[in-house]
Amino acid sequence: MNIELILSILSIPLGFVLLVWSADRFVDGASALANNLGVPPLIIGLTIVGFATSAPEMLISAFAAFDGNSGLAVGNAIGSNITNVALILGFTAMFYPIAINSSILKKELPILFGIMLLGSWMMWDQQLAFQEGVIFLAALFSLMGWIVWQGLNHPDDPMTQDAAKEIPTDMDTKTAIFWLVIGLAVLLISSKLLVWGAVNIAQAFGVSDLIIGLSIVALGTSLPELAATISCARKGESDIAVGNVIGSNMFNILGVLGIAAIISPTPLDSAVLQRDIPVMFGVLILLLVVSLAKDFKQPGLTKAGGLLLTSSYLAYQGYLTYISV
Repeated sequence: MNIELILSILSIPLGFVLLVWSADRFVDGASALANNLGVPPLIIGLTIVGFATSAPEMLISAFAAFDGNSGLAVGNAIGSNITNVALILGFTAMFYPIAINSSILKKELPILFGIMLLGSWMMWDQQLAFQEGVIFLAALFSLMGWIVWQGLNHPDDPMTQDAAKEIPTDMDTKTAIFWLVIGLAVLLISSKLLVWGAVNIAQAFGVSDLIIGLSIVALGTSLPELAATISCARKGESDIAVGNVIGSNMFNILGVLGIAAIISPTPLDSAVLQRDIPVMFGVLILLLVVSLAKDFKQPGLTKAGGLLLTSSYLAYQGYLTYISV
C-alpha cells in the first residue's frame, strides 16, 4: 500500500470530522453576524440555518464537479437522500419512536416527492446539462422563499420556533466574523480533502466515483443529520426531527445536483436511473407505508418500522458492496 493511498484513507475520517466542526462554526458565525446586523431571527433560522444542513453536500458537489468527478456529486446527492430516510430516521426510531405530524404528510412530503420527480425527469436523458442546473437552483431559491413565507405566516409552528432558537445571541460581531471566516475556510479545505481522498480510493480499488458517493461520502455527510435527529427524537421533538430530514433531502436534490450541473454538465451513469433513483423513491414510500401502518390518524415510526427502514439501507449498501468487489 503506497503512501498516497494511506493518506487518502486517513483523509476520509479527518475530512468528516473537520466538515462537521466547520459547518457548525460557519453557521454560528453567519447567524450571529446577521442577528447583530438586525436581521429578524426567524429569517435567519429559516434561511442560514436551514441552508447549512446541506452545505457539506453542496461544497463536496462543487469540488467534485470542478475536478471532473460529477459521478461523486450525483452519488452524494442521491445517496444522502437514501441515507437520511432509511438510516437516519430508521435507526433513530429503533430507539426513540417518532411521531409524524399529519401536516408533514400533507404538505412537506408531497413537495419532496415533487422535487424528486423533477430531478428524475431532468436526468431521464442521462445528462445533467447547464440549463437544468439553472432550473434546479431557481427552484431551490423559490423553495427558500416559500419556507420564509410559511414561517412568517405560521410563527407558532414548532419547526419555525426551533429554527430561531439555533441562533447565538451572545456572540459579538468581531467574534462572529472570526468564526464565519474560519468556518468557511475549514469547510472548503475539508470538502476538498474528502473529494481528494474519495476519488483516490475509488481509483485505487477500481470502484466508480458514483458508488463512493452513494456509500462512504453520503454516509459521512449525513452524520450531522443523524446526531440532530437522535437529539430531537430523544427530547420528543419529532416534528423537527422529521422536518430536518425532509428539508435536507429537498436541498440535496435542488442544490447539490444544481451546482454539479452548472459547474460541469455531464453524462450520467445509467445505474442512477435504473438502480439508485428507484431506491430513493422506494425508501420514501416505505417511510410513508410504515408510518401510516401504526395509525392513520396518528402516523409515526415505531421500532419495527425503524428496523425495516434500517434493514433496507443495509441491504442497499450490501448490494453496492457486492457489485463493487
